[in-house]
Amino acid sequence: MIKQLLAALLVFVAGAAFAAIDINKATQADLESIKGIGPVISSKILDERKKGGAFKDWPDVLARVKGIGEGNASKFSADGLTVNDKAYRPAAASTMKDSKAMAKTEADAKADKKADAKADAKADKKTAAGSSVPMKAAASAPASMKAAASAPATMKAAASAPAAKK
Repeated sequence: MIKQLLAALLVFVAGAAFAAIDINKATQADLESIKGIGPVISSKILDERKKGGAFKDWPDVLARVKGIGEGNASKFSADGLTVNDKAYRPAAASTMKDSKAMAKTEADAKADKKADAKADAKADKKTAAGSSVPMKAAASAPASMKAAASAPATMKAAASAPAAKK
């Protein structure tokens, strides 16, 4: 009988140690009981919860609480932290991260396109101003052609004239 009672007590204590702590209901002491959450992060969580209300899901926590990224969220969740009784799932956060990266890539592509158009316009102006070799062609030309392209017109004519025979 005593062994059964002791075993039941042990199971109860072990279950309490691994009990999930919901971020929306937790006190500062509850949050700090999670490995890796100290006074600074627990204060940030509580302040953000007061300011913006309850957290909807893990991506909401990641967006609102500075200091909690995907890595920390995964660790905290493994140690029992939940949002609305749900554990962290990296796939949901990765989707959010991928969409941000995609938006950034599109913005970078637009900026590159704009820069290329500007460079082309500059090269066209340079060609129209008297240079016989467009900027892009000059950049990829051999060194001897680059020197000839930048030489004065009198030197260009002399360089292209046939050599005198003796």
